[in-house]
Amino acid sequence: MINAGGVSILLLAAAMACAQSTPEKKLKQGEYDPYNEVVKDINTNNFTKALTDLDAWSQKFSESDYKDDRAAFYVQAYTATNQPGKALETAAGLMARDLSTVFPGPAGQPIIVRLLYNAVWAVSHDPNPTPDIMAVGEKAARQLMAFDQRIAGVSAADWEKARASMKEQATGALLYIAMQPGVQAMAKQPPDCAAAEAAYTRALKEYPDKTVLSYELGRALNCQLKSQPEKVSEAIYEFERAAVVDPTLGDPKSDPHKVANFADIAYVKIHGSDDGLEQLKQQVRQSPLPPEGFKIQTVEEIAEAKRQEFEKSNPQLALWMKIRGALSDTNGEQYFTDQLKDSQVPQLRGVLMEAKPACHPKELTVGVPQPDTQQSLQPEIRLVLDKPLTGKPERNQEFHWEGVPTAFTKDPFLLTMDTETAKLEGLKTAQCVVTTSRKK
Repeated sequence: MINAGGVSILLLAAAMACAQSTPEKKLKQGEYDPYNEVVKDINTNNFTKALTDLDAWSQKFSESDYKDDRAAFYVQAYTATNQPGKALETAAGLMARDLSTVFPGPAGQPIIVRLLYNAVWAVSHDPNPTPDIMAVGEKAARQLMAFDQRIAGVSAADWEKARASMKEQATGALLYIAMQPGVQAMAKQPPDCAAAEAAYTRALKEYPDKTVLSYELGRALNCQLKSQPEKVSEAIYEFERAAVVDPTLGDPKSDPHKVANFADIAYVKIHGSDDGLEQLKQQVRQSPLPPEGFKIQTVEEIAEAKRQEFEKSNPQLALWMKIRGALSDTNGEQYFTDQLKDSQVPQLRGVLMEAKPACHPKELTVGVPQPDTQQSLQPEIRLVLDKPLTGKPERNQEFHWEGVPTAFTKDPFLLTMDTETAKLEGLKTAQCVVTTSRKK
């Protein structure tokens, strides 16, 4: 039912019949032939010829009772020959006026519909419409959407089909227009991502069910991550919104798995796992935009939170892990010399591996067990005591101490610390058993 000019054939036929029977308009002497030639061109979908014949008509009869009708024909012919810019420029003059006055009564209604339909099609196919052009297209789309008076000569069933097509085209055009500020901002070199974010946010508030806007907003947020990494949560929210509500982004021919897989991978990459992903998918259904303060924890943030919790519950082990990490680094010896040597270290914790001598020792070798590891305990610290212990310490027991680092070797790894026996805590000792040989 739609011809190359984007207008219902039934409506076009009605327009022709009404136009030729309008008593208020009269063709000048000799004007019928060029007028009729244009009508034949359009009825046979020969729109290239129609433009030539329209030009001839305009040159010979610049002033005509059918001047406005001729402009409407131009709009249709430009639309059908894929010249949306020229179609909208021509339509602008008519759209600036009250169309019900320009094309009055029942005879004018099909002409108005044809004009609006073609203007809507044109704005939807202009690759880079100007603000003025978009204003014309938006006005046409809203008028086409609101037009609900059945045209004379069109059956109720055909009118319902035409109305459905009119609404569909108008809705698509309004969405296209709403997207254009964002599209144009992203097309700049370099892209104006902040402007695109603002434009797509406005559009999404107006069309919350259009997931193509959610997806494009996600892209606009994504391209700002280098300078504003905190926007990653909002970007993932929008990608997931698109994936959950309509992963085809309004195009039934597209692969729905493409957007869904992209969104899920983006979440896992940032969060480190799919924990919480199902809850997010339920959340995005509720609103096209994330709530205030929305945040997805990143891998780094999760690790930092675990580190802080670990330091809080295991302060001595956490301190040693920091020291050991710095000593094991490329500049470990320099760190020892510049920052660690001869400085008082807060209390540490470890396991006694060896005492020298076994009874009344003055040297203790200590290993520090690492959390969540199956590796065997290795000697890492040597404690040099200021005086011997009073007994024999039991091996493999855990204790605490404070000390001052005095020496370090990287291979094998060993940190030597001077320690006062008074600053040893929890180290149990047994009485030394002295054995004597019996004389015969």
